[in-house]
Order: sequence, then C-alpha cells, then structure tokens
Amino acid sequence: MSSVASSFVETARLKTHVLSAGPENGEPVLFVHGNVSSGRFFEETLAAIAPHHRVIAPDLRGYGETEAASLDATRGLRDFSEDLEALIQALKLTADGRKVHLVGWSVGGGVVMQYAMDHAANVASLTLIDPVSPFGFGGTKDAQGTPCWPDFAGSGGGTANPEFVQRLGKGDRSEESPFSPRNVMNAFYFKPPFRVAPALEETFVSALLTTRLDDGSYPGDMTTSENWPTVAPGTTGMNNAISPKYLNLAAFAEISPKPPVLWIRGADDQIVSDTSLFDFGFLGQLGAVPGWPGAEVYPAQPMVTQTREVLEAYRANGGRFVEEVLADCGHSPLIEKPEAFRKRLLRFLADRT
Repeated sequence: MSSVASSFVETARLKTHVLSAGPENGEPVLFVHGNVSSGRFFEETLAAIAPHHRVIAPDLRGYGETEAASLDATRGLRDFSEDLEALIQALKLTADGRKVHLVGWSVGGGVVMQYAMDHAANVASLTLIDPVSPFGFGGTKDAQGTPCWPDFAGSGGGTANPEFVQRLGKGDRSEESPFSPRNVMNAFYFKPPFRVAPALEETFVSALLTTRLDDGSYPGDMTTSENWPTVAPGTTGMNNAISPKYLNLAAFAEISPKPPVLWIRGADDQIVSDTSLFDFGFLGQLGAVPGWPGAEVYPAQPMVTQTREVLEAYRANGGRFVEEVLADCGHSPLIEKPEAFRKRLLRFLADRT
C-alpha cells in the first residue's frame, strides 16, 4: 500500500525486513506475526493505524524476506525475543526512556509475552490476538499446562501435516487439495465462508509461501515416541519452539513492571481453542487419529483456558488485562473484523499512552 514502506534493517543479530508507516516521532507500535505467515498480514492494519502511531511489522526469521537463521527450539521463543530486541535497539524505539507497544498475533502473542518477560521496562502495553497458549501447542492437559506424557509426545515438528508442508515447498497456489496453503488459510485462519478480496488473497498466499522449510525453520525436526501419537519434539525449528517441552510462559505473571494487556480473540477460532482442530488430543477425541488413549490420559488441550489462567495470575499479582471476544470470527480478527479490531486496539492504546 502506498502509505506503507518496505525496508531492511541491519540489526546486531540479522537483516530484518520490516513494513512501517506513520510519523517517525509517533508512539511506536510493533506488530509480530505468527506461524506460516509474515508481516504482510498486518499491512492494512498499519495503514489504518499510521495516522495515530509509528507502526512497524517485521518478518520473523524463517518468514517473509528476513534473513534466514536457524531457530534453537530448546530456548522456546527466546531467539525471536532477542531478534525483536535487536530490531528495537537498531530503530532506537526505546531511546531516552521511551516504551513500545507490542501487538502479537498467534505465535506472535507468545513472542511478545516472552519479550515482556525479558524486557518488561521497555513495554508500554501488550495486545495479544488469538495468542498461542502460554504452555505451548499440543501435549498438555489442564489449565496449569501439565504434560500428557513425560516426553511431550503430540507436540513439535512432527505435528505438521506432511501434505501441507510438501505443498508449501512446491509453491502451491491451487485449491485442489484441502491441504493446499490457500485452502488451509481460508478454512482455518478465517472462519468460513469468509474470504478476503482476490488480490489480497493472492498477497496472503504469497506470504504463506515465503515460509522457509527445513529443520531449523518450519516445521522443525522431530523424534519418535512410544507414547501416542508416536511423535515427540526435536530441538530446532518453529513447531518445536512452541512445544511445551521448551515453551512455558507462566512466569509472565511475575514480571515487573506490569504493562496493561488487551487479549482479543475470535469466538470461533479453530486453531487456538479448547477444541483445536490442530491438537492431537481433540483430533483423537473426534476419532480422526487412531489409538487415542482417552480423555483421562490425553484430553484436548484447553488453550484458551490456559491463557486465562496465566492472565488471571497476572491480575492477581497487580497487573491489568481486558478480554475482548469477537463473535462470528476465527483466528484472525485483524483480517475478518478489521473495523472492530482497530477500534478496540486504538481505544486501548489511547487509554494507555
């Protein structure tokens, strides 16, 4: 879009591609995307928010046009948090004691929570859009994130659908399979029958296809397990970084100072949900994955409940959070309900700047 600039920023860690808009002296708002996407998903949001703030949306390592770099999954989301800090320092967003507003979507929500744990004094506020559970993705069974199995089977690099990965690698733009990138986006990123305009859909499909496919990026390596569903996390790449073996953000409740939090989510999200169609526990319950050991051993992961558990602990420790649920909306309120999303975001930022 004409009001949004594309550029590369040399940081102390890697060359980062960013989209940006708004006045250079404006209050900075940094948008962080999720898995199998890029900063392009924020482009219309940036254009709409720009008159009020300096807005920046980087591509995470492994996505978009940012320099390729392997992800050490044993550090959870800390590689991303450190990349974010390097970008913030390169752009001098926190110079002279200033603070930055952070907006994280999906895995990006976990990234900004990790950043706040690492650099709480730099953060003016956090907005979490359908964020990944603080206890990772897959393999846990209660509000406190207790693992179903000691080896966290059912999470990590082996959980990605092989046909989806293959079609990403081939640059598939078709609609010939339920597992084509386009169809996965339209079926799960959004609540059907919602679809964006054709030109924007092509932009989003192109963004999906920038995903780097290797053990150090997406989906990551894997190991086998004697426990159902027979796959366990490896040590590198995105899906391992969000395995509960390595990702645990419960300590977010203890950070100081405590910036205000807006948690905004779609009521009908099928990805981050207490009944997620990407979670082996729920898929086993539905009979879609054979051999399910039952709800006592491996129930559906209560992802939304887990997020609420951590945010309630944050509140009990003196923090503030607001939960907003958008009806008739899936995993992407910023795309599906743009006016409602922007209204709530701007109101939240205005109340706290």
